[in-house]
Amino acid sequence: MTFARFTIAYWCVLVAALLPIVCAGIAKYGTMSTPRREGGYDNHNPRAWLARQTDWRARANAAQANTFEALPFFFAAVIIAHQLQAGQTWLDILALLFVVLRMAYIMMYVADLATVRSAIWALALFVNIGILFAGYR
Repeated sequence: MTFARFTIAYWCVLVAALLPIVCAGIAKYGTMSTPRREGGYDNHNPRAWLARQTDWRARANAAQANTFEALPFFFAAVIIAHQLQAGQTWLDILALLFVVLRMAYIMMYVADLATVRSAIWALALFVNIGILFAGYR
């Protein structure tokens, strides 16, 4: 019996899938102990509560939405690259770079560094395109 090997790129898929949850945690940070009537986190209506947030909490929530939007392309690119038998080392490096860039993107979004954030977003997109074509022959 042979076992499939979970590549670094596949581990990056898992980490990328968890990033939106990290963003949600950032948006909710420090509000769990505050009563709802005083503006604390409302688990009965979390989307409405998040929609009312401002400043860094609102930006963390926006980063969450954008991170969810980036996932399908990243997932597909990694899977397609594996199917096309891309060089594993190169694929792993690109996938790691994508995850690091997306983490930096989240930090820049929360910190309200819009120009840097947009540049990092573009770099991550180009890395993702590189992943997609890593196995192209």
